[in-house]
Amino acid sequence: MREIFAGLPWWVKWIAVPVIALVVFGGLIASVVGFVIKLLFQVLVFVALVGGLIYVVRKFTSSSSSRGDW
Repeated sequence: MREIFAGLPWWVKWIAVPVIALVVFGGLIASVVGFVIKLLFQVLVFVALVGGLIYVVRKFTSSSSSRGDW
C-alpha cells in the first residue's frame, strides 16, 4: 500500500483520497453523526424532564408539609 501512495503527488494523498472517501461514505458518516446528535438531544430532554419533575414534587411536598404545621 505504501508503494502505491509513494509515487503519487501530495494532493492526491491529502485531498483527492479524503474527498473520494467522503463522497463514498458520506451518507454513512452523516447518518451516524445524526444518530449521535439525536441520542444526545433525547438524553438532554430526559434529564430536563426528570429534573423538572423532581423540582415540582419537592416544591409541592415542602409546601404541603408547611401547611400541615398550622
